Amino acid sequence: MSTPRNGRRRFLVLAMIFGLTVINYADRSTMSIAGTSILKSLDINPVMLGVIFSAFAWAYAIGQIPGGWFVDRFGAKRVYGISIILWSTCTLLQGVTGWLGFSAMSAVVFLFIVRFLLGLVESPAFPANSRVVSCWFPTSERGTASALFNSAQYMAVVIFTPLMGIIVHELGWEYVFIIMGVLGFIAGAGWFMFYRDPKQDRHISPEELAFMEEGGALVNIEQNRREKKTRISLNEIMILFKQRNLWALYVGQYCITALTYFFITWFPIYLIQGRGMSIMQAGWIAALPAICGFLGGISGGALSDLMIRKGIHASAARKTPFIIGMLLSTTLVLANFTEQNTLVIALMSLAFLGKGFAAIGWAAVSDVAPPKMIGLCGGVFNGLGNIAGIITPIVIGYVVNVTGSFSLALWFVAAHGILGIFSYSIIATRFRRITDVE
Repeated sequence: MSTPRNGRRRFLVLAMIFGLTVINYADRSTMSIAGTSILKSLDINPVMLGVIFSAFAWAYAIGQIPGGWFVDRFGAKRVYGISIILWSTCTLLQGVTGWLGFSAMSAVVFLFIVRFLLGLVESPAFPANSRVVSCWFPTSERGTASALFNSAQYMAVVIFTPLMGIIVHELGWEYVFIIMGVLGFIAGAGWFMFYRDPKQDRHISPEELAFMEEGGALVNIEQNRREKKTRISLNEIMILFKQRNLWALYVGQYCITALTYFFITWFPIYLIQGRGMSIMQAGWIAALPAICGFLGGISGGALSDLMIRKGIHASAARKTPFIIGMLLSTTLVLANFTEQNTLVIALMSLAFLGKGFAAIGWAAVSDVAPPKMIGLCGGVFNGLGNIAGIITPIVIGYVVNVTGSFSLALWFVAAHGILGIFSYSIIATRFRRITDVE
């Protein structure tokens, strides 16, 4: 077999999808950075902002399964590229809201519609990432590659949250959306220009291609996609809703997604309104928990893989980092008991480290899902999980509006850590492959 030293083209492809995913998550979080300014500029209340926050998740959850189907049907290059252009258009449109002279209610409706469309057109992104990794990486490298692109969500906060804070402060909230939209158009053009499937890439060496193919990379997947006509019956689909272990995974994904949406929607506003920080301070400080989340994501995956290499069953290897991570995530509620902003940031960073550490759900789905329906199972898993993105921003907005405080909101978010632990330790039995579908 060839060695990895025979080429590095696949790592350039990984860097490309990592960068696209960073932009993807940055576009999702623009509203959280601009949120305080939007409240004042458009004269809307926290409940309305919570509804706007939730619009993305409604469509993103709905679009998961059809988004994955589009990627399988038309290929990652075409669907991903079109997705990038469309989500960049939606991002840019949010920026013109303040210039259109809308009333408060009209602005809410317009932003809800555009955010809904943003979620819909972003839904193929992760299925496309997964397909590209399967196409370009041998089995022995696929786990690390998947962990890296998944951790791009944290890097988006590290890189873009401070920059967006500066833009809001210096130029106004509208320019956050305008600049990110233009950046997305450039990224989409780059994707169409530079991405090729392995068999069509002129820059890949024969040795690297051989190494990838011999190691299990699906280098022919795009050539074969039009010929594959896999049919799945309704009874087979219903298996995905009847398995106890799958529901444990679904609930766990819901809980970790609730934590994600707190951090990418209300967290900067919490720092500004709840802790009295400036928009500039919030922009820079919000990056610190994200760095911890990135480190946690890589560490959790590494621990899980190490446990498997040491002979520990995959079930325990997947559950252990999840339970430890979700326990750490509950520490954010301790921010209610201190007036020291430094300690608040430390607690939030620890909680985000835990959230990242627990993010091994995709690996667990790969272990448990029926072989015939791994992609569809992943769509259900991510779709149900992202319902938390609908509920969490609205609940937090309602609680803040009624109580005038973030105290109960932090209790609400922390409770998801406990529910996640319950899901993996009590609802789940031993994780094993579902073989009811042949």
